[in-house]
Amino acid sequence: MAQVPVQMIHRDPQLLYAIHLTTTRPLERGEILTGILRHYAAAFLAQPPKQVEKRAMREQRALLHGGSIKNNFHVLSRKSFEARRDYLIPAFESGTFLKDPDRKGQPAPNPLTDPGAMDGMMGMMKGNMAMIIPNTLIMSWINAFFSGYVIMKLPFPITIKFKSMLQSGVATKDLDPRWMSSISWYFLCIFGLQSVFNFLLGSDNAASQAAAQMAQMGPQAGPQMFGPGQDPDKQFQAEAENLAVIDHYSVLDGIESRLLQSVAA
Repeated sequence: MAQVPVQMIHRDPQLLYAIHLTTTRPLERGEILTGILRHYAAAFLAQPPKQVEKRAMREQRALLHGGSIKNNFHVLSRKSFEARRDYLIPAFESGTFLKDPDRKGQPAPNPLTDPGAMDGMMGMMKGNMAMIIPNTLIMSWINAFFSGYVIMKLPFPITIKFKSMLQSGVATKDLDPRWMSSISWYFLCIFGLQSVFNFLLGSDNAASQAAAQMAQMGPQAGPQMFGPGQDPDKQFQAEAENLAVIDHYSVLDGIESRLLQSVAA
């Protein structure tokens, strides 16, 4: 395989220092300041988590209880399993654990008319704005002042496949892929400054892109088990049928004989 010749861009040392002082350092400082502002903007726009209603929590926990017994019945003795099944099946079929027993058999309400769902959507929109607007501003700043800059060379060899990732905004086909443009350095700073944000703002911060994306999936999506169009009563009826058809067995059945056989062998 032919080796790519080593390339060197000859620049005036004063120009080299000027590029590093006016491009690399401002990009790093701008990204760090933008992350700090994003963190405090997200903290300012964040809504306090709403307390889940007691009946709604009981409805969710009852369904989880039924699913847990269905998936782990083999660790229970027959007597314990039958006691739980005899209690849950009539309760599921009669709607004892429903949050709104009066709406049993009615279609699920439109999530757009639910104030809680609307608050969650507004919180997600605010989080997106706190993340998108600063990134748009700093991208416009880079395109206006540092477009087409080649600011550094990586100290290790890389393949030609990384050229499009490291030389964004530089339309040069024959340039060594180790050279990096200003816009590529900006994207690397976005994904590489998470440890800096953790040091400055703590591990639970909204500055990094990953933290901001996880926050959008956070407290609003956690306690809502029943999605749009799902009827809790139908889920309870299905769970009751699943419990009724289980043919119970226990992992402890015949444990004595199996233990003696393993010792004798």
